[in-house]
Amino acid sequence: MAASNYSLKVNRDLLDPNFESYRLSLDPIPTYNVELDAEVEEVKLKDSHYTLEHMRAFGMFNYLHLDPWCEDSVLFVDCKGRVLSLTVTLDTALGKPAEVYRLPESGRTEDRLCASLSLTSPTWAALSDGGGRLILLRTGKRGDGAHMKWDPLFSEDVGEPFIVLHSVSHVLAGVHAVEVLLLRVQKDPEETTGSGYCVTLEWITVSNAAGGEEKKYEVRKRRVLRGKSVPHYAAVAPRGKGLMVASEKPFVFTHVDGRPVEQPEPMEAETTDPLYFWQQTAEDLTVSVRTPEGVTREDVRFQLTANHMSVGVQGFPPILEGQLYASVDPEASAWIIRDDKSLEVSLQKLSDGPMWPELVMGNRRGELVMSDEQAAQIHQRLTHLTSEDLTGNLDRDKPPCNSQELEDCDGFPEDSSSLTHFDGESLKATQVVNLGSHQYLFTVHVDPSEMPCLCLRHDVDALLWQPRPEQPANMWEHVATFNALGYVQASKRDKKFATCAPDFSFAALCECLRRAFIYRQPSPVETVLFNRKQGRQPEEPTGNTEERH
Repeated sequence: MAASNYSLKVNRDLLDPNFESYRLSLDPIPTYNVELDAEVEEVKLKDSHYTLEHMRAFGMFNYLHLDPWCEDSVLFVDCKGRVLSLTVTLDTALGKPAEVYRLPESGRTEDRLCASLSLTSPTWAALSDGGGRLILLRTGKRGDGAHMKWDPLFSEDVGEPFIVLHSVSHVLAGVHAVEVLLLRVQKDPEETTGSGYCVTLEWITVSNAAGGEEKKYEVRKRRVLRGKSVPHYAAVAPRGKGLMVASEKPFVFTHVDGRPVEQPEPMEAETTDPLYFWQQTAEDLTVSVRTPEGVTREDVRFQLTANHMSVGVQGFPPILEGQLYASVDPEASAWIIRDDKSLEVSLQKLSDGPMWPELVMGNRRGELVMSDEQAAQIHQRLTHLTSEDLTGNLDRDKPPCNSQELEDCDGFPEDSSSLTHFDGESLKATQVVNLGSHQYLFTVHVDPSEMPCLCLRHDVDALLWQPRPEQPANMWEHVATFNALGYVQASKRDKKFATCAPDFSFAALCECLRRAFIYRQPSPVETVLFNRKQGRQPEEPTGNTEERH
């Protein structure tokens, strides 16, 4: 796995520093029920599915599938093997479920999983029967109320039981292809110290032949990735150009069409000299950048905004470029050339006081130089770590910190999660983001023609990120903010699902049994609540609404 080489760029215009709290609304919410003639199919985990990864992958499965191409339709599979479509008419009633496809009878194994469905395009869907069979169906134009019968154009046993995570459809040079991403938790004979299982993702390309029979679809390519944890997020880029995975532990490609992928030999850590040195005080920063000897003022290429800096020499790539850790005042900043071989930049912090842990986010080629006074202060603060006093209590008149008094929202996962983009051709990791303490919250389809969005916790807020694989320099765009949701969700111990509206007007937290919490912005914030699809701002929200069902 490549080292972290990318940082998520927060759009500060989408943050609300004046947000205070939500208020509870007791206004009733319309609820509707529909009687089913058969129960929703639910597969209980077997005794052999005892690991945490089995629970994460299959125990928290959502059996209700919202159609992102038609927001008024949901689908589910019942215990009779029927795929049923249910039309939701808002503020009116629920329609009667209509059968659109029936799974073929087959010898299902004891270890079968729940049937899973992915709505690939407005006219295609990918379905797993839970027993290892992948079915691709031409659905016709969904959402017109006709509930057309779906036509299976591909059905094949592709190995051990799996669930479908994501699928996309595209046409290139007259060839129609469907990219499907499958998830399995499998026995690992090489695993002797852990649970004995590993997590695999299989990326399968199914297509028809150019100029051939329209209905003859075959598997064209199979790629397998292996990891040690169930991914928080995994999706194929449009047109199968790449793959994105967010997980606690890294994934690597191990096989292509059954052949092992040669893994690169581990490289020894490079011992390179720092490209720049920097110092800071509570008010300002000083950066010294190494440049080739003989550089003149006319050769320097320097750009500075409140949140971004670029330093370089004409004819060469930038030496130092990226988003600053915090904002600076460009008008009060300056640069000069020192001894014809270094460039000294003086930056004025916009907010006095906080010390920066890094200069440019994600850049590890610099070295922080501290003054003797700063080093002495840090040494004094860390003295308790080597003290013989087990409580580390330097203030004898104050009780030591009790870890039991900390709330769930004060803790972070022990493992460091990462978000990785893999190139579809080379299968190499091109961009890697270290998510660190940014807790993963949920995945949601905002625009079905784009990749699913991912929501991460940043401090107390929840930030929604839209993947843009066609923009390598800005691959993840911050598109919406849900104020304080990161803090609020930490108190929901029975939370099972979380999601948001496609127009960002509200977020919802659903418990395991009977309650759903809906959080709306307490005041109209245009940058957050602007409806990107319809080009208008929704009605003024009221606050936090609790719905019981």
